[in-house]
Amino acid sequence: MTHDTNRIFEEELRQAYYLLEEGCVPRQIDDAMQAFGCAMGPLRVMDLVGGDIARNIRQRRAIEQPDRPCSAIPDMICAMGRYGQKTKAGYYLYIKEAPRGLRDPEIEAMIVAHSRTLGVERREIGPAEIVERLHLAMINEAANMLEEGIVRRPSDIDAICVKSHGFPAAKGGPMFQADLIGIPGIIERIRHYRQGYQGWAWQVAPLLLDLAARGAALSSLNG
Repeated sequence: MTHDTNRIFEEELRQAYYLLEEGCVPRQIDDAMQAFGCAMGPLRVMDLVGGDIARNIRQRRAIEQPDRPCSAIPDMICAMGRYGQKTKAGYYLYIKEAPRGLRDPEIEAMIVAHSRTLGVERREIGPAEIVERLHLAMINEAANMLEEGIVRRPSDIDAICVKSHGFPAAKGGPMFQADLIGIPGIIERIRHYRQGYQGWAWQVAPLLLDLAARGAALSSLNG
């Protein structure tokens, strides 16, 4: 099940990469998620896992889902021979005195230049939007997986995200958080981001629409 639920993390990463294109630098994304309570931000996770491993997954997904393109940024970093901690450089620089990584002006400049190449006018993006976008991506993909029968219960997703993906246990998990916000509110925010940058990636999961129509919560599926 853990392998299948990697889809949730992949959608979180998709939004992290688009946030880089739109105005963030790596430390802003990771710092926002760690301030929320996550054990580690998604880009630091990628540096820990290894950029070459993540690249292999992206290449497979590109064949399986050609209509769901990913940002070029992670492949550009791999092309520089930077695979994360094992090569002492990825999104961050790694030295003995700073094992969690140091910000790298070279990577930040590359990201800014890439935005310019794309014709994207970079903007200030605050921690609240970063956390919201990444969590909405997780929630929406998890709802798709519930509908497909890949995972039986929302509580199973929460348990996996806490145990395997570093979601803060005190926050209960993305499905628990979704119910706290309310399904109608989740749908409204997804539709909001659908009007923005790379809006194609935001398509409300049918399960969320069904729950909203019935006035039901995700927790109602835990029986």
